[in-house]
Amino acid sequence: MPSQKQVRWAQLRVGITVIFATATLCVLIFLMSGTSGIFTRKVTLVVYQDNAGGLRIGAPVRLQGVDIGNVTSIGVVTDPNHPADPVQIKFKISSKFQPLVHLDATATLATAGVLGETFVDIDSRQTKDRMVKDGDILKSKDEPSFNDVVKSTQGTLQNVDVLLQRADRIFAFIESGQGSIGKLIYDQELYNRLNSTLNEVQAMVNQISSGKGSIGKLINDDELYNKANASVDKLAKIIDEIDKGEGTIGKLLKDPSLYNNANETITKANSLIGDINQGKGALGKFAKDEAFAKKLDDTMSHLASISAKIDNGEGSVGKLMNDPALYNNTDQALVETRHLLQAIRENPKKYLTFHVKVF
Repeated sequence: MPSQKQVRWAQLRVGITVIFATATLCVLIFLMSGTSGIFTRKVTLVVYQDNAGGLRIGAPVRLQGVDIGNVTSIGVVTDPNHPADPVQIKFKISSKFQPLVHLDATATLATAGVLGETFVDIDSRQTKDRMVKDGDILKSKDEPSFNDVVKSTQGTLQNVDVLLQRADRIFAFIESGQGSIGKLIYDQELYNRLNSTLNEVQAMVNQISSGKGSIGKLINDDELYNKANASVDKLAKIIDEIDKGEGTIGKLLKDPSLYNNANETITKANSLIGDINQGKGALGKFAKDEAFAKKLDDTMSHLASISAKIDNGEGSVGKLMNDPALYNNTDQALVETRHLLQAIRENPKKYLTFHVKVF
């Protein structure tokens, strides 16, 4: 049987083992849950916010989504430098992340998901200031919280409620058979008319299916198909002939001499136009010679003057064209001449007899 001294020694060893195991477990838990080791140097930073937004002490501090520290204190202070942001938040980050955080970085209270934990999110992108030191104050950046989102949607929800009430009144109006839609749904007479119309359409479709009427013959008569097929065959034959160069259109498309003649004609036309532009030939002088153009203009002016005088009855030609007396005299002379010729034909001896007298 063990002595009392041995029992006490055994109890002491068990107690020491339990204490050592508990201390080891606490260290392991701290190492697993913390962002740095026990002996790692840390840097304390401060940020001011208008609302803590459910942030708790010990909440993680993240840099671009990576845990770099924890929140150490949250309190409401009176700072004249931050009158609009009364909430002071202090947090510590591991010194190994210190070179990545700059003084012009911004700290935001973010939430992991809709109902997740609130944490401090540091954004150090596009920063150009110096590296942070212990006790520096970071700039805060307000982000809409879940409550802000809910408040902002209250107006939208009210509008939706108004729309739903209006829709309910419209549906009640329709169910009572009022309005165009209500009559369309609940009016028996309209239903009968629509049913009658559908029956007529069905009868028409049956007639078309049986080959009656113009549309029925158009759809069911093989003669139309045969004619269309024959027309397509003729068209294909014509296209083949054109492709072979037969006929007028075929020669027009396939005969190279036509192309050569057209090309030669275009070349001659270009040459003629070039000569005209250079003032060669009659057309060239007509287009380019200013003296000729002036003569032509003078001639046209003289012709216009002569035409005006003739129109005014001036001169012989003008009187001939405009004097009715000259016209009447000329007409009378022609009539008398015609009568004289007629008299000569009737009695030529009277007018064509010559008397010769000798002493």
